[in-house]
Amino acid sequence: MSCCERLVLEPCLKDERRSALPVGRRTVLKGVAGVTGGLALVSGGIGRARAQSKPIQLAFCGQLLCVVPYEVTQEAGFFAEEGLDVELVYTRGGNAAMQALVGGAVDYAGTAFDVALQAFAQGAQIRRFAQTGRLPLFALAVSPAVADQIGALKDLENRTVGISGLGNADHTLLLYLLNKVGADTATVEFAQMGPNLYDALRVGHVDAGMVQEPALSLLEGEGGKTLVNFMDRHDTETHLGGDYAFMGVSVRAEEREERLDEMRRLARALEKGLQHLQTMPPSEILDALPSELIAGGDRAQLEGILERYRASLYPTSVAVDAESAERVAESQRVGGILGPDVKLDVLLDPSVVSG
Repeated sequence: MSCCERLVLEPCLKDERRSALPVGRRTVLKGVAGVTGGLALVSGGIGRARAQSKPIQLAFCGQLLCVVPYEVTQEAGFFAEEGLDVELVYTRGGNAAMQALVGGAVDYAGTAFDVALQAFAQGAQIRRFAQTGRLPLFALAVSPAVADQIGALKDLENRTVGISGLGNADHTLLLYLLNKVGADTATVEFAQMGPNLYDALRVGHVDAGMVQEPALSLLEGEGGKTLVNFMDRHDTETHLGGDYAFMGVSVRAEEREERLDEMRRLARALEKGLQHLQTMPPSEILDALPSELIAGGDRAQLEGILERYRASLYPTSVAVDAESAERVAESQRVGGILGPDVKLDVLLDPSVVSG
């Protein structure tokens, strides 16, 4: 499972607000509800001519930093430039998006690589052909209550560490790091707490935990400490040896040949979007997102987060990176959830972009 196993947007959408969403830009797609386990939100494009008789549906995890490349690409009109009418479908995390793809409810799924890898290992016939994110969207933070006592990974021995769930991306990555520094993982108590660890860390119910933004910034502001920030390329290089494959797009293997031209146009559009978001003012990036996604948040803080991380998180090329994918696979092997017989060269399809 991914660190993004939740729908960020949907809790903001009460029934009366769903019915008020503008038709064309944001409508409710109920057709995938049975597959994704909840209502999905579709992004069309205001006033854009439909280049196809049938739109293609791209489902993905609704975590804010995950969706940025897709919404920026849509808002800038790059899908339309490639003759594509793309509906962006928000789901309850990466697993739900992958289930929608495998079940035939959507055409493509944008998920963390660990989700695609686990689905493939369990027999899903999919191909990963483009990347939109190259680093995990979380950091290992220490509670303000014990920030002066924990200064290194080995200091987590005999401590309680919060994770989203056993076997999830944050858990397997943490096990991998602890093993690398020779820590005795048997002495670490892992507390399964779902994706929202902020309050537990803030008050000291757990000593450390894997958090996302803006929880990390809030904890740092309250005296917490960051041990490893996986959203920072320097930290990832130091602790993992390089990038660690994260968000990217998969397709059903049996449709690969008939969709090849469409896949290449989709990849080109996303690459334009990735390059564009590196130079956009952060305020314009936020403007490209659904207002419900950032409702109740500190806009200035979110702009600062985007400015701080965009160069690290988002590549300027969508070409799949086999080395960064192998780092994910290795962490899952160390975590005991991936067997040695999984063939990354079958799952990864670099020829779509390079061909």
